[in-house]
Parts: sequence; C-alpha cells; structure tokens
Amino acid sequence: MAELLSDDEVDERLPDGWERDGDEITRTYDFDDYLDGVTFATHVGEVAEEEFHHPEIIIGYQTVEVRLTSHEEGGVTDKDIRLANLFNDER
Repeated sequence: MAELLSDDEVDERLPDGWERDGDEITRTYDFDDYLDGVTFATHVGEVAEEEFHHPEIIIGYQTVEVRLTSHEEGGVTDKDIRLANLFNDER
C-alpha cells in the first residue's frame, strides 16, 4: 500500500500542466483532432495497465482529461505522481 502525500508534497511534485482537484490530480491535454486524442488515450491506458494503476480518462472532441488518485489510500500517492510524469512523456 502506498503512502499518501501531504498537500505540500503534492504541490511541490506536481508535473507540468497538472493541477490538484481535491483528492485527485488532473490534466487536460489538447489535440488538433479527435483521433489524435483517442490515440493518446490508448497510449495512456497501456502505460496505466503496465503500472497497474488506472486513471479516469475522459475523451472530448479535441481534449483528453486524465484524473489520477489512489482510491485505497484516499488521495494522491507517489504512484499518481509517477503516472502523471509518464503520461506527460507520452505527449
């Protein structure tokens, strides 16, 4: 079980483009067209499956919103920060 990060730790370690939203961290990625976003969401899903830590992914017309939290721990952990960085690398 991962350890919850404090609010200060989350704020200090948030990757570029990510924001805190309650017990989650979130980022909305912009794309030129719908299929580019779908392709990105597929890559994010593959990375999440490899890490066995699954985000909420919301696909819009030219956006993909990704929301991360560690449900069992009740907030943000190292796992969430790690995945956020990996997702940024996919972009």
